[in-house]
Amino acid sequence: MKTNLRAELDRIQKRSLVVGIAASVAATAGAVADPAQFLRSYLVAWLFWIGLGLGSLAIVMLHHMTGGSWGFAIRRLLEAAMRTLPLLAVLFVPIALGLDRLYPWTDEAAVARDPLLQHKQPYLNAPFFLARTAVFFVLWIGAAAIMVRLAQRTDRTGDKKHVKRARLLSGPFLAIYGITMTFAAIDWAMSLEPHWFSTMYGVIFVVGQVLSTLAFAIVASSWLVRHDPFRRFLSSDHFQDLGNLMFAFVLLWAYASFSQFLIIWSGNVSEETPWYLARTHGGWQVLALSLVILHFAVPFLLLLWRRIKRNTRVLPFVALLILAMRLVDVTWLVGPAFHPEGLSLHWLDLALPLALGGLWLAFFVHNLKGRPLISLQDANLETLLEQPSRG
Repeated sequence: MKTNLRAELDRIQKRSLVVGIAASVAATAGAVADPAQFLRSYLVAWLFWIGLGLGSLAIVMLHHMTGGSWGFAIRRLLEAAMRTLPLLAVLFVPIALGLDRLYPWTDEAAVARDPLLQHKQPYLNAPFFLARTAVFFVLWIGAAAIMVRLAQRTDRTGDKKHVKRARLLSGPFLAIYGITMTFAAIDWAMSLEPHWFSTMYGVIFVVGQVLSTLAFAIVASSWLVRHDPFRRFLSSDHFQDLGNLMFAFVLLWAYASFSQFLIIWSGNVSEETPWYLARTHGGWQVLALSLVILHFAVPFLLLLWRRIKRNTRVLPFVALLILAMRLVDVTWLVGPAFHPEGLSLHWLDLALPLALGGLWLAFFVHNLKGRPLISLQDANLETLLEQPSRG
């Protein structure tokens, strides 16, 4: 790693840590003043940031299965991001300690009055909830560690058997991620309103995590392309490929979200429609409309343009917009569970994403600095350096 790039990364790491610590101190004061609001805001922030760690794991495994220079261009970024999963597991502790302030099924009196909660109690209970979360993290962290270890062995030895092994394991690991993340979405978010259910809910979370990660990878790689060694091989072709992928997942997110809405709204079942009624009234409809416009319509129109996807100065702003709207989406999914009467925003809703984000970004940069940004053993390197631009 070149000295100037390392100095830049050191500066980013220090500033991120300062922001994270300062915001954490402010959020701690908020926790003392209003513990319930702290936990609500914390859950939203944590769900947003864990999306980058898990989305990175999913994209790395997807790239091992499909190949392509687009994955090689961002693989080190993704490997650094998925190595933040242990930090995110530790950051789950406040949620674990505050279950009784977040989830109605932890209230024994409420369960005693509600036959439906009694029916769901064998699944929705604190010990089983925490045990499932522990299993999820063991599986995710284990899969990430194996993927990183195989990449390190490839870097060190150049033996392609490690690449083949990674490809062989990626299929089962990707299936495990899809299943476990579906259950995690049900546990962490959907069970905030245990009377409501949707078979598309887990899919929306999985697609959203991958979309968040692609947006973050585009922003980070557009900054890295100004420095060696990225400057020598990362071309507008790779940004076009990444832009195409981001465009595809914007469409997939819109399809999954609209499908869930259309099925529930047209079905008009009393157990399901109140979930959308709460999110389309009392001010929450403003967030819903912003998602339609800024999460779908604007990125859709911009990413239709080939010039935008090849422009390393414009594409990152589209990615930043999507990244910001991902936080809005998580807020819209979770917030009405606590405030069904109407939109309610608190200063902790800003402080906690900054706190967790500063800590996460500092750890991410630490991981990124720990390994070469480019593997000289990678079979794609020579091809990337020699291939002509698609113009």
